[in-house]
Amino acid sequence: MSLLVTGSIGIDTVKTPFGVSENCLGGSAIYFSLAASFFSPVRFVGVVGSDCPFDLAEIFTDRNVDLTGLEVRAQSKTFRWTGAYHENMDDRTTECMELNVLAESPPKVPDAFKDSKFVFLANTAPALQLELLGQIKQPVFVAADTMNCWIEDHRDDLRALLKRIDCLIINEDEARMLAGEHNLIRAAQRILELGTSVVVIKKGESGSIMCNAAGEMSVLPAFPAADVKDPTGAGDSFAGGFMGHLAAQRKTEFETLRTAVACGTVVASFTIADFSMNGLTSTDRANIDRRLEMLRSVTRF
Repeated sequence: MSLLVTGSIGIDTVKTPFGVSENCLGGSAIYFSLAASFFSPVRFVGVVGSDCPFDLAEIFTDRNVDLTGLEVRAQSKTFRWTGAYHENMDDRTTECMELNVLAESPPKVPDAFKDSKFVFLANTAPALQLELLGQIKQPVFVAADTMNCWIEDHRDDLRALLKRIDCLIINEDEARMLAGEHNLIRAAQRILELGTSVVVIKKGESGSIMCNAAGEMSVLPAFPAADVKDPTGAGDSFAGGFMGHLAAQRKTEFETLRTAVACGTVVASFTIADFSMNGLTSTDRANIDRRLEMLRSVTRF
């Protein structure tokens, strides 16, 4: 079933204890689309400036990603981000961020995409997420991401968004900030009370927690990855695997959501193994399925 993503395309410079990757391809929509395409066709909506050095059609060769929604603005510059990860690989410092084209009006959703049933609104200002969602006719399941600056400075818009979506995917620090609760179980309940029916809280190397408005809960550890070189894009890859599985199954009941979390967890384990997109572009569905079986095995008791 149709899966649409709208989010950033970036030129990243990433520093980790394992090296530096300068001016590499990044952005939430890119990581999400590569991850989701292992499971489902993807409809891509995003915008870059004329300075974008990447050939996205080549990047997505042999991937079922429709780039009809890619917009190139001749008078604009592409989003840029520079960040550094510290020794524990969980703490990250943003050294420089140039919003550039992301500070402008959002891209238009092509008419052919407006019937999309599964939608992921990657991290951007919640007012823009609402504007983009308003272009979709009758979605079946909408998930969104957010971050601390929107929670702090755009809380009213974020609250309005939470009443319009089905699932919020958020990290543990953001969950505590949004809910005003340190305990993550209580934080999840507070977020559900704001309107969304499902919340997934990512805990990095500690895995994730998923809760829904019906009181169901699922806890899953991270995949036991031996190679962690660059965590950039792990959250968006998680969301891609999660939403890709749901779109492929065309179901959103809790058991399917639980498997979707496992799919997201496994795909993210490939992302973190190398810089930029290398971890995702160097694997295939067979490797993903093998890791899913391993995750099932190590979590069974």
